Amino acid sequence: MKKHLITTEWNEDDFNRMFLPGIAIDAVIFGFHDQRLMVLLLQYKNTNAFALPGGFIMKHENGNDAAQRILKDRTGLSNIYLEQFYTFADISRHDTSFFKKIMKARGMKPTKNHFLLNRFISIGYYALVDFTKAVPTTDLLADECKWHDLKELPPLIQDHQQIIQKALSTLRQDLDIKLVGFNLLPETFTIGDLQNLYETILDTKFLRTSFQRKILNLGILKMVDKKMTGAAHKAPYLYKFSTK
Repeated sequence: MKKHLITTEWNEDDFNRMFLPGIAIDAVIFGFHDQRLMVLLLQYKNTNAFALPGGFIMKHENGNDAAQRILKDRTGLSNIYLEQFYTFADISRHDTSFFKKIMKARGMKPTKNHFLLNRFISIGYYALVDFTKAVPTTDLLADECKWHDLKELPPLIQDHQQIIQKALSTLRQDLDIKLVGFNLLPETFTIGDLQNLYETILDTKFLRTSFQRKILNLGILKMVDKKMTGAAHKAPYLYKFSTK
């Protein structure tokens, strides 16, 4: 068992010795699949509850390093693109009933001062991953870790719905400014693939010619080859993202 993972046997002293008190990380992990924007969620079957993947910052860790560790544990991927986008600190988000249900479902007897029942300020990160490469992996308290269509999310605990909406709003702002959308695509893609991604994230439609002209004028794409589908003269070109 890795020492940085929280086990159900750990007590308040263990947590305070290893982690920063009162600070948590919640991660909105986006993927793109079948022209749908997907979000990775944990499910707690015995409580019928859904939540964002999250964790805590170890005392020897930088915040971004902790986020990368948490994301690797949930997706199996390293060097994930992530952005810290907001800090959630409202008193109203402190709801102990959810964690009490989970702990009881796991056969634990939560004490009044158990660290999971404390109030936490949560640092929000959004992450962009290649859906085809991610391997969703549950944590020690959840029963399942699965992708969900952003437009068909189940009811979420605490303020996690608000966290997702804030992450989506930030992602939309970053699309053109930071060109982050390419992190959701495979290494090579067509202009049509990229347009579908933009339309899905922004929930709007673009004229094909206008979108193609806009993207190609940015000078950020490198042509790779024609996509081998159908007649050669009709096959769309494949591109890759290039900052050179």
